[in-house]
Amino acid sequence: MAASATASITFCLILQVMLISVHGKSPNIVFVLTDDQDVVLGGQTPMVKTKKLVGDQGIIFNNMFVTSPLCCPSRSSIFTGKFVHNHGAQNNSISGGCSSTKWQTTQETTAFPTHFSQQGYTSFFAGKYLNAYGLKPAGGVQHVPPGWDWWNGLVGNSVYYNYTLSINGTAQDHGQSYNSDYLTDLIHRQAIGFLQEQDKDSKPFFMMMSTPACHGPFTPAPQYSQNFSNLTAPRNGSFNKHGNNKHWLIEQAKTPMPNDTIANIDDVFRNRWRTLLSVDDMVENVVNMLDKKGLLDNTFVFFSSDNGFHLGQFSMPQDKRQFYDFDIRVPLMVRGPGVKAGQVRDEVVLNIDLAPTFIELTGSKVPDDVDGLSLLQLLEKPTNKSDPTFRTKFLVEHDGESESEIPNCPQFKDQGLSVCSHHCVCEDSTNNTYACVVETLRTTHYKYCQMQDSVNFVEVYDLVKDPAELNNIVKSAAPSLISQFSADLARMSECKGKDCRKLQKT
Repeated sequence: MAASATASITFCLILQVMLISVHGKSPNIVFVLTDDQDVVLGGQTPMVKTKKLVGDQGIIFNNMFVTSPLCCPSRSSIFTGKFVHNHGAQNNSISGGCSSTKWQTTQETTAFPTHFSQQGYTSFFAGKYLNAYGLKPAGGVQHVPPGWDWWNGLVGNSVYYNYTLSINGTAQDHGQSYNSDYLTDLIHRQAIGFLQEQDKDSKPFFMMMSTPACHGPFTPAPQYSQNFSNLTAPRNGSFNKHGNNKHWLIEQAKTPMPNDTIANIDDVFRNRWRTLLSVDDMVENVVNMLDKKGLLDNTFVFFSSDNGFHLGQFSMPQDKRQFYDFDIRVPLMVRGPGVKAGQVRDEVVLNIDLAPTFIELTGSKVPDDVDGLSLLQLLEKPTNKSDPTFRTKFLVEHDGESESEIPNCPQFKDQGLSVCSHHCVCEDSTNNTYACVVETLRTTHYKYCQMQDSVNFVEVYDLVKDPAELNNIVKSAAPSLISQFSADLARMSECKGKDCRKLQKT
């Protein structure tokens, strides 16, 4: 028998073992998704309990990236397993495809939650879904995305108080009482309530908790409001400097940053970590409840974020939306049946890999139009033996947005700019639209990004020599290298399904 055939049969057998637990049924799946949680700035550091109970009991992935550094496009990729150019949610607005009628009819109907009922799963969702969810043009609170049995969806973007939830299609308004309204804790209580109704004889379940932390307005729970008071934001790498030969949006940032901007950065840094402590409590209690109910041994637990964040990198005060690693690198921790504890793995994995992984775990066949790669083959590999051929290339896309009028910056009216604050430094614009191809081989690691602006500005980084992405080498790199990346980017920007999966491995 050929070696490849033997390997295929072996993997299928392992997969069957992973999908059928000692209790004789398919595994439960718990997915915790945070908002704007970085890795580069130490965003995982406050998650002590989560690391102990999830990462240390399974796998911590060092190289988890998102394919768009913005909430709704990234979340849409998580749910569909597709690159932005294939699911069409280009930014956070309904006009940009976020939770639009078109998205609901062409993408939501085949997203990973729709596979649950086919496989006999009970499904639970609580928290932020998509940024425009629940707004009237997106169907209002009456619209419950297909596939969810228990639906507790936040209307609009992340907040901690004064919000509306869709409870299975009915509006529920919340105020500003910590005991009843703090959103992370409300998600926490809803999740525990769901688990209390499950036992070993219940149907398998998929449970997703999508927290507002650590997104703005960065409101910590009262008991954590003084934690980390002696800390400041990291000053290393690209903090408070421009670097060499950056695109114009970086160049317009003020360097060095004013003192009040830096003070604000430090305050935001502390509060972001403080909000995550409530998430850490939630993960601890969910894992403990799974254990108490005798369900933990048959449950996969995934922990990740929708995008990263920056605080002063390249003198940009605070936001995401850039193609640098601080905005696209996010956490991923996984534990579950058949997953060996204590692993730290270096394969490049993406947000688009979550949907095919969940679909396969429930026993469904992954649709042909999915762009991501299932992680199941990595979950069963030997401890600390990473496979550098799992993925060698990936795509990052962003469509810039603008605002007609920008409060406190009247000079930018109708200038194609947005997210302007802190002495009118702007974090996005219509021509902050770009696509990147990132290549990671055994000994090389490059990032090639092309802007869709009047000059098609290009940035190229050798991430082995320059991990902070300070020096754009487009003018000094070999022409053959630039030509190769340009061709790769052109192909990946138009790929679909099977072709995307193939290009990521070549």
